[in-house]
Amino acid sequence: GEKPVRRACAAADRTGHAMLHALYQRNVRANTQFFVEWMALDLIRDDSGQVLGVIALEMETGEVVAFHSKATVFATGGAGRIFYSSTNAFINTGDGLGMAARAGLPLEDMEFWQFHPTGVAGAGVLITEGVRGEGGMLRNSTNERFMERYAPNAKDLASRDVVSRAMVTEINEGRGCGPNKDFVLLDITHLDPATIMKRLPGIREISIQFAGIDPIKAPIPVVPTCHYQMGGVPTNYKGQVVNEDGSPVPGFYAAGEVACASVHGANRLGTNSLLDLLVFGKSSGDSVIEDLRSGNIGLKDLPANFAERTLARLDRLNTQTGGANVNETRLELQRTMQKHCGVFRFKDMLAEGVARIVDIEKAVARTEIKDKSQVWNTARVEALELDNLIEVAKATMVSANARKESRGAHVRDDAPDTPANPNGRDDINWHKHTLWYREGSRLSYKPVIMKPLTVDTIALKTRSY
Repeated sequence: GEKPVRRACAAADRTGHAMLHALYQRNVRANTQFFVEWMALDLIRDDSGQVLGVIALEMETGEVVAFHSKATVFATGGAGRIFYSSTNAFINTGDGLGMAARAGLPLEDMEFWQFHPTGVAGAGVLITEGVRGEGGMLRNSTNERFMERYAPNAKDLASRDVVSRAMVTEINEGRGCGPNKDFVLLDITHLDPATIMKRLPGIREISIQFAGIDPIKAPIPVVPTCHYQMGGVPTNYKGQVVNEDGSPVPGFYAAGEVACASVHGANRLGTNSLLDLLVFGKSSGDSVIEDLRSGNIGLKDLPANFAERTLARLDRLNTQTGGANVNETRLELQRTMQKHCGVFRFKDMLAEGVARIVDIEKAVARTEIKDKSQVWNTARVEALELDNLIEVAKATMVSANARKESRGAHVRDDAPDTPANPNGRDDINWHKHTLWYREGSRLSYKPVIMKPLTVDTIALKTRSY
């Protein structure tokens, strides 16, 4: 076959980890002051729309504090915890998105969620794409390398959404493995053990810890698992958060998974999350300096009632009786998202999902915590996180239900792959960005700008394997 093209620099299978250390060291060098174990609750905005900081909760004391600032940068990550099965950490509850939505800003392209083909079955812990890059193969219950049927050329290295849907199809058609036939196998037993130890040491460790399997000796049980949000808080290439008309929101910046600069379109390529964070992280930092120097932003007085809404939310939690259970409500939200808005999307299931999320929202509005204490009250933090999860879930379900086509990671049964609409995509009616507003759960749309600054327009093409 053809020699694979390497399109990423890597530090074994721990690239993100290596970058994290470098960034942390730079922060130590710059004497950055960290506020550890705090939870940001809401953005502070004035009548002109300028962002003046955040209101935050110190978990150790329960004290609520305003961080009054000239510039606020969000790098709060994604919200994969809206799904039942996710590779995301438990902390990825979309807090930045919830804060932006409550402050009246739109969330962009929230229907586009990437499912990573290879989460450890039952645990959701990620098995990096690098495993297939090194020659790993997916097999079904008959030991067949099934990706050859779906993508004859790219095989196991096809795009993540293609591989995920192929896996789900194998499972749905009864060729899954295990007692419940609910996963497939990722096989690297044909690789030299020395290669595995050198190139994939972290993955071997994860497989042993979470699946109880040494991948040198046996294949790893895997299942598609929610991994990345392509949507987020709308930004431009400078890392400035923007309004619907493209004008910057003064004093507000975002980078990484929380932001939607739309470099991923409807479907991210592997490793580009790190690009997302580094490139736009630097851009947002440069923009802050530029905006401060030019006098576009500066310290303005806080509006009189800036903390009212946040304090009312905390007060409700402290006084609620006869309310809904936080854990049960969150679980229902996650199961609803998984079932109605997962790898494959069905017209009727999406519509039903919208109605169910609206019901769950009513429960979230009356969650009750039994522990009302101030010191290290994790129950309160989880209830506040659920306030953010519900906003992201609404944005996702409503946006997905409205988009009557398949595009990238959003694939609907009523928009199949036909010669007229290759890949089920409808570029005449749907080549546009979704904007979801919390107020009235309203949708708006803006054009997709295809003309880069330096080259001619990139033509839309059909994706084929």
